[in-house]
Amino acid sequence: MPNQNETLRALLNFREQRNWAQFHSPANLAKSVAIEAGELLECFQWDDEVTDINAVRDELADVLSYAYLLAHELGSNPHDLIINKMKQTAIKYPVAQTPPAKKDMK
Repeated sequence: MPNQNETLRALLNFREQRNWAQFHSPANLAKSVAIEAGELLECFQWDDEVTDINAVRDELADVLSYAYLLAHELGSNPHDLIINKMKQTAIKYPVAQTPPAKKDMK
């Protein structure tokens, strides 16, 4: 499996070949993440089950691609961002305060 650096290099190469960097400001990339997340959510609009796994994968790939590019533009490493956020969340929501699982979530 390729690592995140290889994935980022592939995205940057793809973008460079098409001269798209000029459009990839942090604001535009953040908007694109939100737009593509909406398209991902649309895959589940009328059903909680996955009915078209390929569409879900395609939209998820779009979200992740824009998120990787946004992290790059901000000079951040996606792995570090996630680990740091998990540390913050662990402090905010300690395991000891986790409520018991509900029997029926319906």
